[in-house]
Amino acid sequence: MLADAYDFLFKLLIVGNSGTGKSCLLHHFLENQFRKDSVNTIGMEFGTRIIHIADKAIKLQIWDTAGQERSLTKSYFRGAAGALVVYDICNRETFLGIRSWLNDVRQLANPEMVMILVGNKTDKADEREVSYLEASRFAQEQEMMFLEASAFSGDGVEELFFKCARSILSKVETGQIDPERSGSGVQFGDSSLRRMTQRTRTRKKERTCCFS
Repeated sequence: MLADAYDFLFKLLIVGNSGTGKSCLLHHFLENQFRKDSVNTIGMEFGTRIIHIADKAIKLQIWDTAGQERSLTKSYFRGAAGALVVYDICNRETFLGIRSWLNDVRQLANPEMVMILVGNKTDKADEREVSYLEASRFAQEQEMMFLEASAFSGDGVEELFFKCARSILSKVETGQIDPERSGSGVQFGDSSLRRMTQRTRTRKKERTCCFS
C-alpha cells in the first residue's frame, strides 16, 4: 500500500492533431518502450504513474485525447492542471494546427494550466519540416515551454512529463494553484498532507492579520 501512496494527484492532457504520436508518448512514459501496434486513438486513452519530485510523490493522471474528435476533447480541458501540446516535426500541417489547439485550451481550461509545446519524432530528424528554432520562437511568443522528444527512441519523453509536473508543483507551492478549489486539476493524495498545508495557510493568514 505504501508504494501506491502519493502526496498530490495532477491531471494532465495530451493534445494535438491526429498522427502526431500522442499515444506513443504516453505509452513510452508508462511502459518505457515504443508502442509498435499504435493506431489512431478513438475517444480517450488513460494512464497513471507515480513519480517523485524532491520529497513529494506525485500521481500523474494522464488523458490522451483523440486528435480528430475536438468536441469530445474539449470537455476534458476543464479541470486539468497541465497539457502537452504535440506536433510532428516531420509534418508542418500538425505544427500549424497548434494555434487552434491553444485557442481551445485557453478558452476552456484553468488560466494557471501549465502548457508545454512538444515536437515529437526527433528520430526522423532527416525528414524534419519544422526547425527547432522556429518552434522555440513560437513557444516563446505563446509563453509556453518547449521540448522535442522521440516516442520511438524515448529521448526526452521522461523530461516532458517531469518538467510539466515540476511546474505544476511550483504553482501549488506558491499558491497559484489551489488543490482545494474544484477544477484546479490538482488533488491532495494524503489527508495528513492536506492538514499540514491547511495549517501552513492558517499560519500565513494569522501573520498577515498581525501585520495589517
